[in-house]
Amino acid sequence: MRISFARIEEAARTIDPVFLGTPQYACEALGDELGVDLVLKVETANPVRSFKGRGASYCVAGLEGDGPLVCASAGNFGQAMAYACRARRRPLIVYAGETANALKVERMRALGAEVRQAGADFDAAKEAARGYARDAGLRFVEDGLEAATAEGAGTIGLEMRSLRLDAVLVPLGNGALLAGVALALRTLAPAVKIVSVQAAGAPAMTESLRSCRVVRHEAMSTIADGIGVRVPIPEALNDLAGIVDETLLVEEQSLVAAMRMIHRHAGLVVEPSGAAGVAALLENTSYFLGRRAGTILCGGNLTAAQMREWLA
Repeated sequence: MRISFARIEEAARTIDPVFLGTPQYACEALGDELGVDLVLKVETANPVRSFKGRGASYCVAGLEGDGPLVCASAGNFGQAMAYACRARRRPLIVYAGETANALKVERMRALGAEVRQAGADFDAAKEAARGYARDAGLRFVEDGLEAATAEGAGTIGLEMRSLRLDAVLVPLGNGALLAGVALALRTLAPAVKIVSVQAAGAPAMTESLRSCRVVRHEAMSTIADGIGVRVPIPEALNDLAGIVDETLLVEEQSLVAAMRMIHRHAGLVVEPSGAAGVAALLENTSYFLGRRAGTILCGGNLTAAQMREWLA
């Protein structure tokens, strides 16, 4: 395999401790409403408010040299890379789509990254970033393609191994989070059912997993920008082969309802991508009824306007 359980364990010793040991607990009030014994893994209580700090920290630590790095991001990975690069005094250029979340763009710049907005969405920005890095002779760091991003995310699975879960619902974007967590839990708790969750408005990764071939889309339409992918990474799909038990797609209204439920019952601000697992429980109540399920609240970067609209 391209990713390694041994390197997930190494990542747990390498990653900036500020991203490790995140809260995980049974949220009884939310679980009662959903009809499940629900455990939340909260990845929003860190300097970049998302799980991406784990993979970026491990990835940057393993890169040689001190020259500028280039990446593309919808916002969370860019913040994580900016934080990791700033700690090592390494310049970073981030490409983001022209419609990227304004708060995430602002935070990337505040953390020291040079942010360039190009293209209609994340995948278009990634093409621009790759072309610039190639022409400038700089190292391009692609989230999901770099094995270290998945291995860093896999440390979440190490921390969840003691939770005695029947199922874990993992938001699916480019696949790094799912691949790392699934490999860790497959190794340590093989009976746990691994369930991926993606927005129905951006189903390319899910359709690719279901059909065992790369499925690309010309456009996507979802508020879940953190898991909005229309051009899958083939290597990331290979990482997921044989380790995912179920793939679910959720509707936009369920994402909003899930964010509101998490806010009401857990007191947490979570972005649409981070609420995907709860949205899946909401849409598939009978399937998970009576089970002990865990989900990863993978990001919490919302603008003030988004909070007024979605959490009111």
